[in-house]
Amino acid sequence: MTLVDWVWIVHPVLAVVLIYPLTGIVIRLAIQTRSRRLKTAKPPPTVGRDHSDLGRWLAAAVVVLVIVALTVVIATHGPLDQFQGGFRRAGTLLLVLIGTLLSLGALWMAKAPGLRLAFALITWAGVLGLGAQPEVWRLSDDPFSPAFWQSHYWSGVAVVGLMLFSLGARPEILRDLRLRRLHVTANLLAAVLFVAQGITGTRDLLEIPLSWQKSTIYACNFEARSCPPLAPPPPASMP
Repeated sequence: MTLVDWVWIVHPVLAVVLIYPLTGIVIRLAIQTRSRRLKTAKPPPTVGRDHSDLGRWLAAAVVVLVIVALTVVIATHGPLDQFQGGFRRAGTLLLVLIGTLLSLGALWMAKAPGLRLAFALITWAGVLGLGAQPEVWRLSDDPFSPAFWQSHYWSGVAVVGLMLFSLGARPEILRDLRLRRLHVTANLLAAVLFVAQGITGTRDLLEIPLSWQKSTIYACNFEARSCPPLAPPPPASMP
């Protein structure tokens, strides 16, 4: 594996090592919090606060993870001196990346509801803007096609939107029963999308060749599932 190949697996490594274990912990705390609220069990009184705090970290980590994936895909699509659009486009995308991260940081610290809503929308818009670049592979952009619902990208940005909602509306979720129910529904959907992400992400890892294999693999006809014959090896030289 080359350096580029190692950079490409940063996203799945962080997902496996950080995101999915943290997701399991947050789900477990959510179940305990609900059982304590319904008085069907007696978990420790700190489970509600622990669920809220770890859920906040999970939401921010998911957003950062997706930003890392988009940045790696765009930056390593080809040699930097052949970057489509040149330095002007690269500079624009860099500003979008920095602005998205700053907006996420501002969302983390903001107190006023209006500011939290604004920063959540700006962060999601930044993620969608980076994801809309031609270097980012998407099975389909047509929601009426089956490929759209099998796309790792689209389920990923949907999870980001749900995480930003949980992060931005956290104080209101703690106070308002209706928002709490909406939060539960949104996170049930997020749990389903996390499972889909695990499946589609594994599928995509199988389909992405190593950097030195791409010229040969991409010469194949993926619709016909056939590849051109490989050139025979050079004959061994006589001693």
